Amino acid sequence: MSILMVNDYAEFTRLKELLGVTDGNLASHIKALEKEGYIMVIKQYVNKRPTTRYAVTKEGSIAFKKHLNALEKLIKN
Repeated sequence: MSILMVNDYAEFTRLKELLGVTDGNLASHIKALEKEGYIMVIKQYVNKRPTTRYAVTKEGSIAFKKHLNALEKLIKN
């Protein structure tokens, strides 16, 4: 989520590279975030190759900011 919060979108391969996770691990996290409505999936062709991009939704942005606020409160206490 933090990657998507600071970028308009991120492709699956880029997320995998940045996070250092397996395809299956990333796919399961993406599925959970999509199910909650926190991210949207954008499938398209780039240079005749299928590409999957992910972007944070308004609901996802709100939830992520609430999560960060809760973590900050824990740290301050």
